[in-house]
Amino acid sequence: MPNIIPNLWYADNADEAAAFYASIFPDSKVDAVTALPADTPSGPAGSVKVVEFTLMGQPFLAFSAGPLDAFTHAVSFAVMCDDQAEIDRYWAALSDGGAPQQCGWLKDRYGLYWQIVPRVLGEMMKDKDRAKAKRVAEAMLKMVKLDIAGLKKAYEG
Repeated sequence: MPNIIPNLWYADNADEAAAFYASIFPDSKVDAVTALPADTPSGPAGSVKVVEFTLMGQPFLAFSAGPLDAFTHAVSFAVMCDDQAEIDRYWAALSDGGAPQQCGWLKDRYGLYWQIVPRVLGEMMKDKDRAKAKRVAEAMLKMVKLDIAGLKKAYEG
C-alpha cells in the first residue's frame, strides 16, 4: 500500500460514490466497506463507514461520517486523457447529476471536483513559443468541456 492515499470525507453515501467512480474508470473497484464498530463524534457504532477503493490502480479511502467540510476546488482530481473520445466519455459520466464548470472542471453528483484534461494541453502550455501557449490558454479559458481540436487550432494560430 502506498505511503500517501487520498482520503475523502462524505456526509453520506461514500460507498455509493466509490462504486460510481469504479464503474467509470478502468482498473477500478471497491475493495472494502467497513462500518466502524465504536461510537465516534460523527455518530453511534456502525453509523460511520470506511470505504477502501481503487481508481485506475490508485488506492483511495473515503468516509461516510456526516457533514463536516464540503469539497471545494482547492482539492480536485485531474484525469489526463489521450483523445477527445476519452474526454467525452469521462465528462459525460462524471457530470451526470453534477455541474459542468469552466476550463474542463466539473463537480460530480457527490460534490467532488474533477478536471478532465487532454494530455496534449500540458505540452502546448509549456511550449517555448509563449505566443502559442498564450493562444491555447485563452482558448481553454473560454471552454467548459475542453476540446482538443479547438485547442490545437489556437495553438497553430
